[in-house]
Amino acid sequence: MDTLALMGQGFFEAVSPINLLAMFVATAIGVTIGCLPGLSAAMGVALLLPVTFGLATSTGLIVLGGIYCGAIFGGSIAAILIHTPGTPASAATAIEGYQLTKQGKAAKALSVACFASFCGGLLSCISLYFFSPVLAELALKFKSPEYFWLSLFGLTIIAGVSSKSMLKGLMSGVLGLLISTIGMDPMEGVERFMFGMSTLYNGVDVTCALIGLFSMSQILILAEKRIVQRQEAAKVRDRFGLSGKEIKRLSPTIVRSWIIGNLVGILPGAGASIACFMGYNEAKRFSRHKEEFGKGSIEGVAGSEAANNAVTGGSLIPTLTLGIPGESVTAVLMGGLIIHGLQPGPELFTTHAGMTYTFFAGFVLIQFFMLAIGLFGCKGFAYIARISDAILIPSIFVLCVVGSYAIHNNFTEVVIMFIFGIIGYLARKFDLNPAAIVLGLILGPIGERGLRRSLMLNDGDPSILFSTPLCWILIGLCVFGVLSPVLMSRMQRRMKQD
Repeated sequence: MDTLALMGQGFFEAVSPINLLAMFVATAIGVTIGCLPGLSAAMGVALLLPVTFGLATSTGLIVLGGIYCGAIFGGSIAAILIHTPGTPASAATAIEGYQLTKQGKAAKALSVACFASFCGGLLSCISLYFFSPVLAELALKFKSPEYFWLSLFGLTIIAGVSSKSMLKGLMSGVLGLLISTIGMDPMEGVERFMFGMSTLYNGVDVTCALIGLFSMSQILILAEKRIVQRQEAAKVRDRFGLSGKEIKRLSPTIVRSWIIGNLVGILPGAGASIACFMGYNEAKRFSRHKEEFGKGSIEGVAGSEAANNAVTGGSLIPTLTLGIPGESVTAVLMGGLIIHGLQPGPELFTTHAGMTYTFFAGFVLIQFFMLAIGLFGCKGFAYIARISDAILIPSIFVLCVVGSYAIHNNFTEVVIMFIFGIIGYLARKFDLNPAAIVLGLILGPIGERGLRRSLMLNDGDPSILFSTPLCWILIGLCVFGVLSPVLMSRMQRRMKQD
């Protein structure tokens, strides 16, 4: 079946009642999570991952995609109304958005954020549709040596870029690799670090690890702080909506930020938090109304929000085709794929092409749900931003325990989740990177199999790891991955100075 037929079939399946309902509910939940300062899109996806087990694979992925997109947009609501970004991806939005709120233009700021988020997310789907199959064809040429270097590249880039310290980022990745060795040896069937527990036969359950690292650790962080009522959200007094003149004014900024967000998303490890500052910076650079920046510029809000939402589609490209997550959220999404019995790579576009294109179509439709929910529900979501930690902490705690137990109805996995919660808490305290730990846990077995199979095929001679042009390209990418934190930190410093 050709690509156009698969696209058509994907849209046909995506508009089934169950999928449409899943899109609406998941996007609303995502926006709610994004509204709450201190929570993140990665935490929301990890927390609700067990809910997808009873759903069809494509529906489950649509749910996770809806939470992802909704949370990225939802962060702008808290950023605009209480000057506290709901997610790191909305940090730049708070600069201009809150200034507009102080001028009594909160609805205008929220309308711009919603419209720009919709456009950025929708345009990013173009890249998702047309770049993914090309990369998937390239991945068909990968053999054991290439998979070894690919897994190493994934570890270096996300461990480096997502942490303030390259050394601590690499330490996080190594910790994930060590945890991935628990279970039966994949080549020889020997028990490794199982401590006599049959539950660990297949290694540490990825879902338990995700819930612990991203959700339970956040509970511990919140509980450590004084339980207080959040700052009161500003009341929305003006009217929602944009005029044709405003849309025309914002269009160049949105297109520019879409390109920026897509490129940043495709680059593994960079993430939405970098894209939002780049989009904001370029909006300021090209604006004809520079005097408005710092005092409440709708272009600044649009630049930030279009860029961080354009990352969503772009970051899925390396995740689905190469198994290299673009950021922490897609690392969790990749865990969801594996849990559903799918391996990121060429098979998603051959054997499982129908499911993949249904997910793509759902991702497109999610943007429309996000627009509708944003425009009609922002007033209601504004009050979510001030929910007390006294309510938030026990609610998330219950969801963590129930979600972990529901995986296999096994209390041992709840204990594992708590252990990873403590690991995640300590990782944050010592400025390590939970996303890199997850990536090490996921990519470790892939890299180990690639290395050991390569050596077995070549009688133990490591020269096979340097035998093809693809190997050398991936080695070069690994070097780039290690050096990229230095380049990214310099870029962020320049953007903040501007």
